[in-house]
Amino acid sequence: MTDQNRVIIVGAGHNGLVCAAYLARAGREVLVLEASNRVGGAAVTREFAPGFRVSACAHLSYLLDAAISRELGLSSHGLKHARENLRTVAVAGNGDHLVLDGGRLEAGRLPDKDRAALAEYHARMLRFARVLAQQHNRRPPRIAGGGRREVLAAAMLGLDVRRLGRNSMREFLRIAAINIFDVLEESFETPLLKGALGLDAVLGTSLGPRSNNSVLTLLHRMSGTAQGPAGRLSLPEGGMGAISEALAAAARAGGARIRTGCAVARITLDGARVSGVELEGGEMLSAGSVVSNADPARTLLGLLGARHLETGFVHRVRHIRSKGMAAKLHLALDALPEFTQLPAQFAGERLVIAPDLVYLEHAFDHAKYGHCSPEPALEITIPSVHDRTLAPAGKHVLSAVVQYAPFDPRASGDGPRRELLERALGVLERHAPGIRRLVVASELLLPADIEREFRITGGHWHHGELALDQFMMLRPVPGAAQYAMPVGGLYLCGAGCHPGGGVMGSAGRNAAKAVLATERAA
Repeated sequence: MTDQNRVIIVGAGHNGLVCAAYLARAGREVLVLEASNRVGGAAVTREFAPGFRVSACAHLSYLLDAAISRELGLSSHGLKHARENLRTVAVAGNGDHLVLDGGRLEAGRLPDKDRAALAEYHARMLRFARVLAQQHNRRPPRIAGGGRREVLAAAMLGLDVRRLGRNSMREFLRIAAINIFDVLEESFETPLLKGALGLDAVLGTSLGPRSNNSVLTLLHRMSGTAQGPAGRLSLPEGGMGAISEALAAAARAGGARIRTGCAVARITLDGARVSGVELEGGEMLSAGSVVSNADPARTLLGLLGARHLETGFVHRVRHIRSKGMAAKLHLALDALPEFTQLPAQFAGERLVIAPDLVYLEHAFDHAKYGHCSPEPALEITIPSVHDRTLAPAGKHVLSAVVQYAPFDPRASGDGPRRELLERALGVLERHAPGIRRLVVASELLLPADIEREFRITGGHWHHGELALDQFMMLRPVPGAAQYAMPVGGLYLCGAGCHPGGGVMGSAGRNAAKAVLATERAA
């Protein structure tokens, strides 16, 4: 017999934990099942060398929804920040670095024209990003049909765009789907500034700066900042795993149970409705609803099975673009590295190596044909500058996103990993001479490694590319954009559904609302 009040959540990633917390607080019996021995999914902190701990995949907080943090009392569950409001340092090989605080140049040299344009550009993009931020906690409208509620939801989206004002609305509609290269070329002269701003638009995506949709991905990234101070770049104390631990504590406080080391083998059915799950060890668990924090392909084609779905729907799921394009580098360092002519006070900021837009586009050129970039772009943090719990006394840990490294399921040996590691170290060495001598231990996770370790199809952090055809009411695919799947009692709550990836939590809360709304309607 199925326990109709029980909800099983597959995966204790941050969205799954958010969903669990809200459902438990609403009085549902919630059981969270996590294959790993720790909660957090890709937002975890783990040791990669003796005494050195790192945020294993996601390494910066900038999208966590402020309302979710407040409603779940994450600060009361131990969440603290070692550093908030990180600056971005555009690292230059000749030492002419730029230190950016949003739309303000804090240090470095820019022509007066670019300095003024930077403030205007940042303010304009924040206005546009706010339109996306307003959609985070709304269920996307259906493309067609659905009655008065769907018409109202679509009207609210249109009204948000209209409230930009005539001129801003026109500009938003002009640039939202185009490429960041053209937008930056229109606005700035300084190559280093354009490179740093361009990297924000392509980081973690399968896009180059000349690719359409790269403005959209930038606005998604900025949508956390558009919510105010809570969206600024931050380093949680104890790494990104601290966010997941606080969410798990909030879920448990609401009455949810969490079992780690419990991999789900399949979602079970009773006729056309879910009846629970079967674990890899054979244990059967019943439930009235199953909410999956796993990516759409793994959930629908793997855990459920294509035979239970309509053929056209299966075809759409199989063609979700979800191949990762970024690797994650971790270095255990014997001392704090010195970047050429960079004052020590900026060593703990967010450091980016993307000299110009042409550099980024050339890096992407290789990736388009399945090859890792010979000269990758890097987003670097040295969190141990602010959080001494991550490394032994006097030592440091460096965490970097390496862009571009295309997903290759055959990359199982050490050869491809060593090759990209050498390339990334070569880029670092040019900007921080002597850093190789400081390396005590290293770890490089290719997208195939990310797929294996975090069970994310294709190793894509967002569970699917952020693009207009995989966004809002089209995410993950038409017919599955409102969290409820075509099988009764089955829901998605992960980054593969609206509003997309990043440690945000909105997809988890929206999915919880969808479960409760369906129950009320029944």
